[in-house]
Amino acid sequence: MRYTLNQMVQFSTARLDASFAALSDATRRGVLEQLGRSDASITELADRFHMTLTGMKKHVGVLEQAGLVTTEKVGRVRTCRLGARGLDEEAAWIDGRRQVWNERFDALNDVVEALKRKENGDGRKGD
Repeated sequence: MRYTLNQMVQFSTARLDASFAALSDATRRGVLEQLGRSDASITELADRFHMTLTGMKKHVGVLEQAGLVTTEKVGRVRTCRLGARGLDEEAAWIDGRRQVWNERFDALNDVVEALKRKENGDGRKGD
């Protein structure tokens, strides 16, 4: 059981690492936005982003390794489309971090409010 859990955690971490690495580049994020509107060939993407075919193939390869894009070659044309898995796991991870930060900020706000109340209360006693 422990081995399986560790394997799942490692898989999840590797997947998140690959996704966030892929998303760290503005061109790759742009490619995802473009593919969200319609499928495109690597040539079309290279033209749109003013890149060489080789450069775009590398970007698409990173996105494909992360599972964010799939490609299909028909004849000489390689068509790209969004991957089926989406970004649910990544969004869940971000939401988890957001919750932690929100809880910390709420706790900090409680401390600040308590200090303000104490300061106001102490100020009245001195008058």
